[in-house]
Amino acid sequence: METRELRYFVAVAEELHFGRAARRLVMAQPPLSRAIQRLERRLGAVLLRRTPRAVVLTEAGAVLLREARVALDAVEAAERRTVRAAVDRPGVVLAAKAGASSELLSTLLAAYAAEPGAVPVEVVLCGPGEPETLLRNGSADLALLHRPFDSTSGFDTEELCTERQVIVLPSGHPAAARSGLSMAEVAALPDLPLVRWRRRDGSFPDGPGPQVGNYSQLVQLIGLGRACALVPESLRAQLGDAYATVPVSDAPSVTTVISWPPHSRSRAVAELVRLATEIQS
Repeated sequence: METRELRYFVAVAEELHFGRAARRLVMAQPPLSRAIQRLERRLGAVLLRRTPRAVVLTEAGAVLLREARVALDAVEAAERRTVRAAVDRPGVVLAAKAGASSELLSTLLAAYAAEPGAVPVEVVLCGPGEPETLLRNGSADLALLHRPFDSTSGFDTEELCTERQVIVLPSGHPAAARSGLSMAEVAALPDLPLVRWRRRDGSFPDGPGPQVGNYSQLVQLIGLGRACALVPESLRAQLGDAYATVPVSDAPSVTTVISWPPHSRSRAVAELVRLATEIQS
């Protein structure tokens, strides 16, 4: 399969509409339809079921969509890393979620700066899901990721720490006095719906809570008494007196990992990984 064909298929599979996909690809619809038909004939599989009212992914189409995204990410990453390698400027890019792992990140950068031969480290702080994206598309050399929310598939990783989650509430809320809550009790809070984080594809989960894309929005909404949020326990240190945290007994634990592409030969990446594991040991 050609990269061009994968891009065509992904556009149709995501839009589920040939006309919208054609506009997204800046091409006419008939050649796009013919390209998808040729791809289906070559694979011997129906990828999309077309009806007068809708386009629906088949099971085979869902598999190809998942694999095509990975393949296209790999191609884009190869292009970016090659261009960056051609620039005669030493340094690495470290991606991390804004507001998360702040103490670890600060300690890691200070420890690395003291190492002989340390190169500049550009830190990119971004929203949920974005560090993984930057690492996959070649914009970052390594990233701090958080399982189970981020996928580390295809990366080399070292686990740094595992922590429980807490619910963040306005300090004056009646539930703030509790010693613990369950997920069911959190979901039943009548006046404080859970925020809905933006997914990697830009969409949001269904639910009554407000949509958030970054830590600043999260903190302000909770301070206004409009929402609550489930966060790793380490975020407690960044919250002021206006906020309270309560452990949630059955919330999944969060594991922070440092991740990098398996083919990396960067000495700086290796040193940062070594220091991160030593700091957390």
